[in-house]
Amino acid sequence: MTTPLDPIVSEFATVEEAEAYDKWFREKVRRSMADTRPRIPHDQVMAEMEEIILAAERRHKSRAT
Repeated sequence: MTTPLDPIVSEFATVEEAEAYDKWFREKVRRSMADTRPRIPHDQVMAEMEEIILAAERRHKSRAT
């Protein structure tokens, strides 16, 4: 049986959905913390993403003209 949750209090429709999400999320965090690959600084990721976005905008703009 599924127990409905109040949508004002929870983003999940049922307790079961909330528990399944919690289990998934905790496993994702556990795996991330156990990952031995080198960390990438936030500023580096943001700079790389900014360049990707700017390149896409330039391509889009060149096709529009």
